[in-house]
Amino acid sequence: MEYSLICHNLYAISFSPVKKKLLLLCIMLLLWVYMLYSCVGYCSTMPSLMVDSYRGKDIQTAAKRTDSGGTASRDLLNNEIEVDRTDDWEEMRSEQRSLEPSALSSFSNGSGTKKLPQAIIIGVKKGGTRALLEFLRVHPDIRAVGAEPHFFDRNYDNGLDWYRDLMPKTLEGQITMEKTPSYFVTREAPARICAMSRDTKLIVVVRDPVTRAISDYTQTLSKKPDIPTFESLTFKNRTTGLIDTSWSAIQIGIYAKHLENWLQYFPMGQILFVSGERLISDPAGELGRVQDFLGLKRIITDKHFYFNQTKGFPCLKKAEGSSKPHCLGKTKGRTHPNIDPEVVQRLRDFYRPFNMKFYQMTGHNFGWD
Repeated sequence: MEYSLICHNLYAISFSPVKKKLLLLCIMLLLWVYMLYSCVGYCSTMPSLMVDSYRGKDIQTAAKRTDSGGTASRDLLNNEIEVDRTDDWEEMRSEQRSLEPSALSSFSNGSGTKKLPQAIIIGVKKGGTRALLEFLRVHPDIRAVGAEPHFFDRNYDNGLDWYRDLMPKTLEGQITMEKTPSYFVTREAPARICAMSRDTKLIVVVRDPVTRAISDYTQTLSKKPDIPTFESLTFKNRTTGLIDTSWSAIQIGIYAKHLENWLQYFPMGQILFVSGERLISDPAGELGRVQDFLGLKRIITDKHFYFNQTKGFPCLKKAEGSSKPHCLGKTKGRTHPNIDPEVVQRLRDFYRPFNMKFYQMTGHNFGWD
């Protein structure tokens, strides 16, 4: 009898209307917190998953090309997909580690729509494109892809829907951007971008072509230590001093030649040329020009930068989505090897007429001579 009374009392207490409502409320709250936690965790892992996915595809592509032949050292240097992309992955991972994950930013990124880019940083390799992109991402009205899509040179067959799906979601008034430096030297890229939108704004970061070539070689050397010397790759014939323009490190720096291709599809007013040297010495000044070109308010100013003496270039006091200082990763600012001064002078003489033509075409003297 006592046992029955105890059970009856417990049943009455546990299933009273007030207790029922409180129990249901607690269960709903726990479920909501669990869903919130799961969603935030999923969003934070997406960039890493996307990077790993694309990296896997590139490794497969590189393997197929290697199997098909063309193993000469110069051919491997001209086809530097692995070198370029490895640097990009390392930079992306460094960037992910430096930023503080935020539940609020994860959910705000889920709003808006994906659009094709209105502005593209099209070049040049080893000119300072990564620095420019990271600096621009501080601006609240710019949303940009971190990794290089390589759509208009390597992945064009995937179609515009594939390309659009890579873009971040943007709100009304925000600009979608991407950067792929190899576009500038890809013959098909201007026509393809024009077919997407002839109103696309193009940004080219240029740098002293001699310094750029040495930096290009330094990057390749860090991945392939057994490659020939810079001097031997520079000349077709060292005795006659004939420069080998088939080597991509030399060919990229003939800016006037590549620009002629772009001017067949885009007016000069739609192309902005950023000085890689000034991006280091006066980042706020160059960023001011870029913001004006994009029709944005000048929000990125001197207060956003400090000069890192160890790396030798400016860093952000606060990166996008972070309260901590942020410098570009270890793949940037490598120490260049010592190059024979005579070879450097030969290259300066070679580039001089092309530089002069480039100055005339752009209406700007970059002071490389």
